[in-house]
Amino acid sequence: MTFLRKILDSQARHFEKGGRFHFLYPIWEANDTFLFSTGSVTEGPSHIRDALDLKRMMITVVIALFPCVLMAFYNTGLQANLAITYHGAQPLGWRGTLVESLGVSFSPDSLLACLAHGAVFYLPVLVVTFVVGGAWEVLFSLVRKHEINEGFLVTGMLFPLIMPPTIPLWQVALGITFGVVIGKEIFGGTGMNIWNPALMGRAFLFFAYPANFSLDRMWTAVDGYSSPTWLVRMANEGKEVLTHDLGWWNAFLGFETGTLGETSALACLIGAVILIATGIGSWRIMLGVSLGTLATATLLNVVGSQTNAAFDVPFWWHMAVGGWAFGTVFMATDPVSAPYTNKARWAYGFLIGVLIVLVRVINPAFSGGVMLAILLMNAFSPLLDHFVVRANIKRRLARHEA
Repeated sequence: MTFLRKILDSQARHFEKGGRFHFLYPIWEANDTFLFSTGSVTEGPSHIRDALDLKRMMITVVIALFPCVLMAFYNTGLQANLAITYHGAQPLGWRGTLVESLGVSFSPDSLLACLAHGAVFYLPVLVVTFVVGGAWEVLFSLVRKHEINEGFLVTGMLFPLIMPPTIPLWQVALGITFGVVIGKEIFGGTGMNIWNPALMGRAFLFFAYPANFSLDRMWTAVDGYSSPTWLVRMANEGKEVLTHDLGWWNAFLGFETGTLGETSALACLIGAVILIATGIGSWRIMLGVSLGTLATATLLNVVGSQTNAAFDVPFWWHMAVGGWAFGTVFMATDPVSAPYTNKARWAYGFLIGVLIVLVRVINPAFSGGVMLAILLMNAFSPLLDHFVVRANIKRRLARHEA
């Protein structure tokens, strides 16, 4: 590492102000600080010192996402192999041809077969996301002449995990472009955005190309097989279809069709432990979403409905099916688009939980619910913080006058 440090130091002058490659300084600086800590450090007692910088924070989130990434490989391949083996589906396009050319079977009982089949769907989406999204990040850094922020590292990891496995790669490029440019850069870049960039990219694709995000058919990476998703079946048939045909433990573990990396509540729970233990993810927001989901689902269970079977779905099914856990752990807790004050975080999380259940139950056309609930509450985050701050000021003024 010392040898590499000396090489970087010897070349620094070419990229700094006055050097012949000074216009490429953001790219050089990004690589330097990714490999080593920044060369500029604070000194003196007037500064607050913390070993956690933006890069280390983002790396920790990526580590917390690792279980979901594993599920993106395994479960995507598992669901495809089950459809091929038991439902007569055919391998899909060039990806299926690639798996066959590698001599890998389509057996759902083979770990290697499931991982390989899932990899040919997940990895291309991941690569396109980082190439296109990273290019936009670099372009804006060069134009603005500032350092490349590490914020896109997490956005680039999150975005592929919330995509259907069969999403066309050109739509992936469009979605991440919208998320980075419209969702973040036009607000000023990392730390300035109002909405979660990954969810903004998905929302754009959701409304621009609804056929690829329709919940009326399973998102299975095969050809010639389709069926409604479990969220749609839950909305139409209630909890019985989930209990009899899916099973809660299968849903909790993530062995269901869906997006590439959102299906496993267990994987998200592991990520939640990492984020809470490191102080990066807000446990108040996560618990608030849980309480909001519990309260709203329970209230609807008590009210009941003769025409809407989803009223009877208990809260533990809402938490296990679909992207509830992923949204709660990784999307709702985004430190930029979520509130900063602790009291506002409680209200923010609770209202997200309420909205998720209401959207799923009352409006089955958007039976996912999580994306819309989080984006809506992103818009109200500053207002929630404002009320908390004003209340604190009022309380302190009253105490001072007394």
